[in-house]
Amino acid sequence: GSKILTVLGHTKCGAVTAACQNVELGNITALLSKVKPAIEVVKSTNETVEVEDVAIENVRQSIKEIRAKSSILADLEKEGKMKIVGAIYNVENGEVSFI
Repeated sequence: GSKILTVLGHTKCGAVTAACQNVELGNITALLSKVKPAIEVVKSTNETVEVEDVAIENVRQSIKEIRAKSSILADLEKEGKMKIVGAIYNVENGEVSFI
């Protein structure tokens, strides 16, 4: 019965930072493959790869993946019964910005 599904990323994300730096250590290694598509999108549009830009793009990529892998959620969204939205939580000031 949920009307909205929010994919929430956050600023200063250690996992995204590690992925941007190609860190391969323990559990971070598995995260590299999940964040890499977002890094590639940011690289294709910017000269420099900023962690915050990758965090935002990772939210967008996660939403695309949810829609692609969950036909139930995708159909509910198409029917207007729910929305899938992205947002970023700013850890410094507590604000949430929808994207």
